[in-house]
Amino acid sequence: MENKGVLIGAIVFVFVSFILMIVGLVYESYKAKQQRELVASIKTEIQPAVAVAPQNFSIYKTIVGDDGREMVQIPEGPFTMGSKEGDPDEAPERQVYLRTYYMDNKEVTQEEYERFVRMTKRGKAFVPVFEDDISKILKPTLPAIGMSWSDADAYCKWAGKRLPTEAEWEKAGRGEGRRRYPWGDEFGTGHANVNGDEDGFQYLAPPGSFESGRSPYGLYDMTGNVAEWVADSYDENYYQKAPYRDPSGPEEGQHKVIRGGSWRETQQNARLSKRFQAKMWRTDSTIGIRCAKDVDERRDGPREAKN
Repeated sequence: MENKGVLIGAIVFVFVSFILMIVGLVYESYKAKQQRELVASIKTEIQPAVAVAPQNFSIYKTIVGDDGREMVQIPEGPFTMGSKEGDPDEAPERQVYLRTYYMDNKEVTQEEYERFVRMTKRGKAFVPVFEDDISKILKPTLPAIGMSWSDADAYCKWAGKRLPTEAEWEKAGRGEGRRRYPWGDEFGTGHANVNGDEDGFQYLAPPGSFESGRSPYGLYDMTGNVAEWVADSYDENYYQKAPYRDPSGPEEGQHKVIRGGSWRETQQNARLSKRFQAKMWRTDSTIGIRCAKDVDERRDGPREAKN
């Protein structure tokens, strides 16, 4: 009799436990449904992100150079050059005054540089070292690479232009303020082609691929993609003695200045105030060209009066 009571008790316990389990499952299902409805109601209350309108660069005059490439007019006036937070050769941060000039809107492409080579019979661009299949970076639509400073200088002269000065390059990239990058102080993502493939490009990108990375004057790729030869010789102490108006670099030097970082540089080294240097004969996969041009007063009108 005692064993029969124990058996009945066990059956009752199992049955009650089963009922409680069913009730628990129903409750958890109900609670999960309530949570889903709550999340759904929250989502419906979230306002869609407002699209940021692209900046209007039409206020800056443009011309077409002798090589058929668009150039943007950089207006006369002062800007802040250098950085007090960068490398020693970027200091002192100071005001520089530049006359009006034009700057290529985009980097010269390999197709455009090849036309120059064919017409002038100059030696072809040459990349001595590349760790991958070189065909990945040798395409007509990609930036021109593999030219020395003399080659870059010759291209710009052939196009009726010249290499920009270091000061002209920096103003075209950062405008009149102290911004670190063409678009602002924070690097973010999707603005420029630098080291890594998070920006969508393992190596080079076609010039003009980053709309959100344009400079205050509308120029593309002033940070990343390829670094660019400029006219100046390099002197690490030049900023300490450079003139206020239209500095053009030291009269001589063993190295030439390169600006703008490249697809191999870190975010820190892609800052607009960062200075690089190289022998005039250096050629590699990270250095390209962007040309400048003086204002033709007969065609473009008189310059604004200086203060």
